[in-house]
Amino acid sequence: MLSDNKLLKTDFCVLTDDVVHNNEIFRKGGEILRNGGLVAFPTETVYGLGANALSEEAVSKIFKAKGRPQDNPLIVHIADLSDLESLVKKIPKKAEIIANHYWGGPITIIMERSDKIPASVSAGLSTVAIRFPSHPVATALIKLSGVPIAAPSANLSGKPSPTTARHVAEDMMGRADVIIDGGSSFFGVESTVLDATVSPLAILRPGAVTREELSELLHEEVVWGGGDGVPKSPGMKYKHYAPAAPLYIIESKDPVQVINSLSDEKTGVLAYGIDPSEFTAGVVFSAGNTPSEYAAHMFYYLREFDNCGVDKIYAVAPPPGGVGDAVRNRIFKSAGGKVICE
Repeated sequence: MLSDNKLLKTDFCVLTDDVVHNNEIFRKGGEILRNGGLVAFPTETVYGLGANALSEEAVSKIFKAKGRPQDNPLIVHIADLSDLESLVKKIPKKAEIIANHYWGGPITIIMERSDKIPASVSAGLSTVAIRFPSHPVATALIKLSGVPIAAPSANLSGKPSPTTARHVAEDMMGRADVIIDGGSSFFGVESTVLDATVSPLAILRPGAVTREELSELLHEEVVWGGGDGVPKSPGMKYKHYAPAAPLYIIESKDPVQVINSLSDEKTGVLAYGIDPSEFTAGVVFSAGNTPSEYAAHMFYYLREFDNCGVDKIYAVAPPPGGVGDAVRNRIFKSAGGKVICE
């Protein structure tokens, strides 16, 4: 395993139809997890760096591999609704409704943790964040490992989350025992995190499952949470998702004019709803024309800007509401609050 002095060799596994059918990679990954190792794997949101959630020693390797602060909680991944009962003290009725409707899918629910979950998984809190992913690779790996998997995003702490195995390898080669290449993530941003231990229920991190959808399902308002200063969820306390170059959010009625006035050949632009040919910058990527398209492309392009060697990045953000809330949450964190309003 990873030590302070020597990085282990990482196996890189690319899935094929034949391998998926025979479960070869999943059996190997499951064995590594049961033995206390680390496996990077795809989910429908972003790639995760997984360890046996029931092992304090295995979980500690996640923090070491990522350079992650110990007070930043992890999310526990399961692959069967029945697995939930032993991991929490009780399942609130509203949490049960949401789980039955959205699992497997991109939503994490916070509940009171049972003694089966090591305190380090939850940063010493009495709660635990749990989700049931929909990605077939993730669910197969969890089932064949026979243990719930604690898994944050498979990147070095603070960098943009990886949505391809190539980007995982940039950060985790030599730090994980195996990287499973399952193609590009579908949603592109981490799961919605919902706190079911408070009333009304509160979203601590927006994602693909929106506040509007949850409020409609429950027939009551779901609120924005996290204002009490207690980081029950990943993504609440530290700078996240940052590319190497400084990133600025452009809030303007004419973002093209503003960006072009500030740009040169070493500038990167993340455009939204604008033809990339309108910009005069050195590197321009289009994040699409809808918030969902933006979410799917955002982290990928932030990492590509690093590979292009730009020295500054300007981004146009989508409006708030729906999936736009998740995109704005991530891109504003990527910018560290740096906004240019003109």
